[in-house]
Amino acid sequence: MPLVGPQGIFKPAVLPDMPLSITTVPIVEGRDRPYEDRMTADGLLEYQYRGTDPQHPDNVGLRLAMQRQVPLVYLYGLVPGVYMPEWPVYIMGDDPRTLCFTVAIDEKRAPMLVARVEDDAETNARRRYVTRSARRRLHQQSFRERVLAAYRRCCAVCRLKHEELLEAAHILPDGHPRGEPIVSNGLALCQLHHAAFDVNILGVDPDRIIHVRRDVLDEADGPMLVHGLQGFHHKEILVVPHPENLRPNRDFLAERFEQFRRAG
Repeated sequence: MPLVGPQGIFKPAVLPDMPLSITTVPIVEGRDRPYEDRMTADGLLEYQYRGTDPQHPDNVGLRLAMQRQVPLVYLYGLVPGVYMPEWPVYIMGDDPRTLCFTVAIDEKRAPMLVARVEDDAETNARRRYVTRSARRRLHQQSFRERVLAAYRRCCAVCRLKHEELLEAAHILPDGHPRGEPIVSNGLALCQLHHAAFDVNILGVDPDRIIHVRRDVLDEADGPMLVHGLQGFHHKEILVVPHPENLRPNRDFLAERFEQFRRAG
């Protein structure tokens, strides 16, 4: 039985009443998604109705899952064709005015011989915490997949192509007002160069020229320092995304490079 169907709320034919899964489609840069997942003030996900009719069979099925507290699978699109599952998730609320359900992700629990006694407040608090943590993880994984795909799965500095050693670095960090998880605010870097970039040992100027901090350039250590960092000083980043709108944003690079200069 497939877990995902062509529509966001999926009920395979073998299930008579309630859906099996709900899906958020992947982000594609430059395109609007039919649905943007949002988090409510109390830490739950908002999931949009199928269409605008509260009595659509898919919406009725999710409402029934809420009433019976039946667990569902949540599939979050990372890139087209790749989804990360979260389970179990529960429908916690229904608001026909905004055409949205609220969804909570819960812990994966092994079956127990004796059911754990837990009050509603404890359950809700746990689910809100798990939902916030899962959403952060899903967004980070989506950002990584989109950045690595744009950089053809190699390090922008050294062109290393071992994907298990590659990461997506934010040019402007998460907490920055403009630190959005978009490809133009990212660089595909190997673990060494990501760490060096984060602590301002390595910087990239708006013209995509690599700079190594002066004290590290003057340091005598061994071949790893020479070939891993010092040898890239004043070299241009050659691996960039083909689409212009995915390339590193010059304003973001300029602001981050000023931070690098101050650190030096």
